[in-house]
Formats: sequence, C-alpha cells, structure tokens
Amino acid sequence: MIDVLIVGAGPNGLLLAAELALAGVRPVVCERLSAPTTEQRANGLVGQVVRLLDRRSLHHRLVDDPGPPQPSPGFVFGALPLDLRAVPDNPLYLLQTPQKHLERVLAERVAELGVQVRRGHEVTGLTPGADDVHVAFADGTNLRCRYLVGADGGHSVVRRLAGIGFPGVSTDRTVSRTAQVSLPPELIDAATGDLVVPGYGTVAPFRHTRTPHGLIVWAPFAGRPVTLSTIEWPGSTRFDGPLTLAELRASVTRVLGADVPVGPPAGPGPHLLRRLVGGNTRIAERYRAGRVLLLGDAAHVHAAIGGPGLNLGLQDAVNLGWKLAAQVHGRAPAGLLDSYDAERRPVAHRVTMSTQAQSALIAPGSEVTALRVLLGELLDRPENAAHVAALLAGADIRYPMGDADGPLVGRFAPDLVWHTGAGPVRLAELTRTARPLLLDPTGVHAGVAGPWRDRVDVVTGRFTPDGAAADAPGGAMPTALLLRPDCHVAWQSPTDGPDADGLTAALARWFGPPNADRGRRTKGSAGPAGEGAGPADAERRVSPAG
Repeated sequence: MIDVLIVGAGPNGLLLAAELALAGVRPVVCERLSAPTTEQRANGLVGQVVRLLDRRSLHHRLVDDPGPPQPSPGFVFGALPLDLRAVPDNPLYLLQTPQKHLERVLAERVAELGVQVRRGHEVTGLTPGADDVHVAFADGTNLRCRYLVGADGGHSVVRRLAGIGFPGVSTDRTVSRTAQVSLPPELIDAATGDLVVPGYGTVAPFRHTRTPHGLIVWAPFAGRPVTLSTIEWPGSTRFDGPLTLAELRASVTRVLGADVPVGPPAGPGPHLLRRLVGGNTRIAERYRAGRVLLLGDAAHVHAAIGGPGLNLGLQDAVNLGWKLAAQVHGRAPAGLLDSYDAERRPVAHRVTMSTQAQSALIAPGSEVTALRVLLGELLDRPENAAHVAALLAGADIRYPMGDADGPLVGRFAPDLVWHTGAGPVRLAELTRTARPLLLDPTGVHAGVAGPWRDRVDVVTGRFTPDGAAADAPGGAMPTALLLRPDCHVAWQSPTDGPDADGLTAALARWFGPPNADRGRRTKGSAGPAGEGAGPADAERRVSPAG
C-alpha cells in the first residue's frame, strides 16, 4: 500500500512530493497527461514563495544565480504603480521563469529524491476507508493508499469524488486575450524599453495599463517571445473558433484607441494563443475530508491578476508536507493535520479578497477612475505601499501558535546569517533538509530540545539579519527561535531571560511528545547540527539537500 498518492504532477503536486520525500515518506505522483504539457501558463513567481524556494535550494536552479533573491523595487496593484523603493524590509520578491521551467526543475528534484511519477494515470473513482483510500484509474487498475492528495487543478476530479463543495462566484463579463507575438522594433524605445504607440503614447513593459476601454500589458521576457494581453468588458462574450492574432490586434486597437501591428513570434512553437471568458473565484469548503486532502488550484481558484496563484499553491504544499509526513510516521500530535486547513484556508480568502479588489480597480467607468486617483494618492505613501506589498507577497500572514508570543511568532522567519569560524552561513542553507530548527544564539535553550533531537535540529552561535555585519552594534539576533519545517516561527524566547516551559510546550505542540531515550545532549556549538548531535544528525544537517 502506498503511503501518500498525489494526483497531479504540476508545480504544487511536485513540490509536495519533494517535501514528503525530505521527511522520509516516499509518495507516488500520478498524472492524467502522458507527458509534461507544452502549454504556456504562468510567467513567474510573485511573493514570499521566492524566498521559500531559496530555503529549499531551488532558487538558484530556477535563475542560475547562486546569490540570494532580492526584493523588487516596484510592482503593480490593480494596474496602479506600487513604488517600493522607500519601503523598509520590502517583502515583495519576483522571479521571472516560465511555469514549464519550474515544473521541469521540480520534476528533476523529485527524481533525485527517488519519487516515482506515473504518467497516463487518470483517476476515475475513489472509495475512502477507515485506514486507507481505494483509487480507481481509467485503465481499470486500482491501488490503495493511506492518504490521497488532490493537486489536480481547478476542475479537480479528486475534489468532486470526495464530495467536497466548491462554493464561490463565476462571472462572464470579461474577455482576456493573451498571445506570444512579435512587435515592430521601431515602436520600442531603446532608452526606456517602453512601447511607443502612435496615436496613444507609451505603454511601459511588465505593467498593467488601464484605459477607459480595457486593460493591456506587454511583457518582453528575455529569451522568449513578447507576451501581449488585453482584458475587455464587451457586450457579448460569444465567439466562434479559437483566438487569432487578428482578433488580438483588434482588441488592442479598442483598448488603446490606436493600432499596434501585431505579428507572429519567431522561433519554434507551440506559442501561447489563448482566450478566456469570465472567471471564477472559489474556495473549497474544506481542505480535508478524512484521508483525502486538497492542494493548490484544487482547493482554490481566483483571478490571475497580481500573479498570486503559485505563491498560494506552493506554500500550501510546504505547509502540508511536514504535517502529512508526521501523520504517516505516527508521530503527529493531535490536530496537526487539521491545522493545514485552519492555516491555509484563511490565506486563500485573503488572496481572493486581493484579486477581487484588483479586478474591480481595472473595470471601466468614471467612478472607478475616481477611485483609482484616490488610491493612487494613498499608495504614494510608503506605509501604505508596504501594507499592500505585504498583502501581495503573503508576508502579512501570521499563523496561530497557541500561547507562544513574540513579534515573529507565526510569521515566516526572516533571513538570517549564522556566523561561524568557517565563515557565514545563511538560514537558507540550514533549512534545505526541511527539518524543524531551533536557532539558539546563547545556547541556553539548546538542552531543552534534547528529547526532540530525532526530529529537531539545533544551531547555536551568533546570528545577524542577512546583510548586517557580524560585528554591527545590535546586529545579533536577540532571542532564540523555533522554526517549523515550513520556516514559520513556532516559538520565540523573551528578551528578559530563558523560557524553557514555553519552548517545551511549542516542541510538543508541533512535533509530538519528547523521546526520553534521546536525553538532553546539546551543549554549546559545534557546527550546523549543534554540539552533541550524533553522526547521522550532523550529516543530515551539513550535507545540503539541494
């Protein structure tokens, strides 16, 4: 019997498979398609997920850059410019990479971890049992698994077969057209990179431009054909046949009030050419039904504006992975697996609030125009830009952590540097194995974690915020932090002294009861695995998983 069967080999399903494998579970991924899709989908990642992938040693694989990700100096919200240069601790990170490249990197990663991906396996039925789930496939075969995860998209078969409702709203008021195209080089300003349209003016790249008649965005991605998109609110949404470049060009003319010569892209295809009518905003009524769980678009769908989809889905995967692994291993404390729904569904509601608000801001009408003027004035203030940036990044999320208290508790751990005799070590290098981590600058709390050392790694020594000098005044991290595998802070020590009781409670709450046989073995600092760690612990920590 398979421990975990993941239905869907998209980015979310593959990342979940990698997280489970890091936690010692060997899942099986099944996918309806016989080969990876060549369809052009998302063009990049927006938000906290960029830092999360860095914590798993995947960022450099996606951008071929060994350095850490850097926040973006600007973005957009509802086609309004968002200047983030004056925002302290800017939380908004961008990573331009096609979704098919992301899927290829994740597929390579799960192969390295020994995960089996079975393609051409279409799920047609499931029967939940007390201790397992029976899954039927279109070819007549069956299998049993202890847990089944639906990562099979917005039209999820797993969600439907599990009887999980998908409430929300559907609209058919808008038509969006997107294609990869060529544009006349003489229309592109060599100095600014803007598209200069005679009869209209300039259209900045990678920025949503709203007019009284619709919205347009063009994206000259390096090494790829230009992507051109429009959104309109037509009187009729009936169409005959697939989208053509002539139809897209006519749409551009209506939106801008001026013609833009649009041609086919150079190079081999297939090239993106897609029309979407209307949209859906829906969230599953629950993410878990017994031994069946939902992930990514199977659990939530929303407008693509602002690019939140992969940020939301991939963080679902990392939140679920370690909890499901603990359940499979039989060491999950009570309620741990249910906390997946409790933590991630509110995040989905916040994302849909954001996408619905942005969709309203790009709609036609003089009232919307007036609202945009007012909101634009508010976004000019750095404190307001910071609030919206945190919303877009998902950095404003704070999970409930019981009685644990502190400004970082429940939040994604900040980027830190551990200073050793051998040189600085970034937090991202300590989290590659996806194990819980106790960061204890003073060493006074390390011994408390001794009975959990089969599950929790301990690091003692001097820490500073990433980018701060090791000897900078006040640069050292003032308190100890307990990080869950998803890099959220489960406990923070107070500044006025040790907190053994609070740490013990947090360890038991998230990682189960102590192991009396392990004892309290940690003293001082001897490397990334912590002093007193056995050879297996040290090897697990020092050898990067990436």
